[in-house]
Amino acid sequence: MSHTSNAELIAFLQRIPSLKENISGGFYDNGLWWVKFGIDIENPNAWNAVQELACIINYLSINERLPTRFYPVSPPPYLNGGPREFLSWIIEGTDKEFTSTNLKEWLEARLPNPVDDIKQWQIE
Repeated sequence: MSHTSNAELIAFLQRIPSLKENISGGFYDNGLWWVKFGIDIENPNAWNAVQELACIINYLSINERLPTRFYPVSPPPYLNGGPREFLSWIIEGTDKEFTSTNLKEWLEARLPNPVDDIKQWQIE
């Protein structure tokens, strides 16, 4: 299967209130896709977004997990600075048949709706 863009997933992620606007994406040499973004840690719903994304992407089902991973990445803090500027998050596919568009559809069906409504992200 040939993949040429992560544009749909990136456009969807850009609508999540606590994610920073500068979202990048691409493909590894082996053909698997990835997206990378920052989270506004000052946003009161930042950890809600991390928790929701982690649940769906890494652990939606114990027996049938999605072929994806979500995790933080950072350059050495002692050389660069703290998480406000240098902590990033990666989502990547682990199966060439599961496209970034497939993940966008899974997220769209399970994240707060509409995804850009800040009130939908508030958990009591």
